[in-house]
Amino acid sequence: MTELPLWASVPAAILLVLSGVLTLFGSAGLLRFKRFYPRMHAPTLGNTLGVAFVLLASVLVSSATEGRLVIHQLLITFLLVLVSPVTAILLMQAGLRRDARRPVRED
Repeated sequence: MTELPLWASVPAAILLVLSGVLTLFGSAGLLRFKRFYPRMHAPTLGNTLGVAFVLLASVLVSSATEGRLVIHQLLITFLLVLVSPVTAILLMQAGLRRDARRPVRED
């Protein structure tokens, strides 16, 4: 295994730390909010950006290791950015339909 150059390892490490922080904030938002609808927003945004940063770090490390531009991880990032909000919207619509069937209660 060849050693990773400094120009690739430092930005990759920064991206990985940022992804951990964003994912942690997204998960903390899941615990912090009490109602269903606000709870959907924080993890969707935080975890999507966190995974995107991990995949960008993977592009950087793969490109440095291979000696050429490797961008197949960008397809994963695109699909994740496309699917995660759609999943959240579908969950929220299911929650709206559920709330429409039940009487409103005061918390």
